[in-house]
Amino acid sequence: MHAIVCIKQVPDTTEVKIDPVRGTLIREGVPSILNPFDTYAIEEALRLKEQFGGKVTAISMGPPQAIEVLKEAVAMGCDEAILLSDRAFAGSDTWATAYTLSQAIRRLGPFDIIFCGRQAIDGDTGQVGPGIARQLKINQLTYVCKIQHIDFDKGEIRVERLLEEGREVVESRLPALLTVVKDINQPRYPTFKGIRRASRMEYPIWTAKDLEGANPAYFGLDGSPTRVVRVFTPPPRSGQ
Repeated sequence: MHAIVCIKQVPDTTEVKIDPVRGTLIREGVPSILNPFDTYAIEEALRLKEQFGGKVTAISMGPPQAIEVLKEAVAMGCDEAILLSDRAFAGSDTWATAYTLSQAIRRLGPFDIIFCGRQAIDGDTGQVGPGIARQLKINQLTYVCKIQHIDFDKGEIRVERLLEEGREVVESRLPALLTVVKDINQPRYPTFKGIRRASRMEYPIWTAKDLEGANPAYFGLDGSPTRVVRVFTPPPRSGQ
């Protein structure tokens, strides 16, 4: 079993500022953390590894300091961790981010399941996970709150999805991508042994040149089909 977990480093604040020229997040001077929803994705992948064996690979895209969230993933129990970092990736919207991550996952080789958090707390779009599934041409199971059954030999999975009006049970073939909600588990704390291993581990950094076969025109701000046209504060409400 090979599980891949896509994680993100996000600002540790609700006071997110936007660059008025580029329309992208300003991250300089803002403390960063592992996206909270991604901890549930890591935990679920680790539980599958404990049950079926295999390995878990964490992957993230961001600036060099994003290695810190990969260290946290390894401290929790992930076996390998890879960072995608290149100025060519800067300014990516959700489509370009999904494209870049999918190209890296293709390079990783065969996999059985991909986990993502429901959404990132900075963008709140919930689009990157489904975008990766679309690029890889695999099934996507979103808002998963429970894995009822999984058989890697037969390539089968059955999950519960948490919807506004109730729960939905869905079956799919593997490989598949799952985005998970916080109801699915309780993430573990990193162990002392895991922290030591994470601090000593070397983390491969892949650049645009390492993603052979990818189209460079689809990377970064230039490859992003969406743009932030204007950022403004809405006028105060009138009346009582």
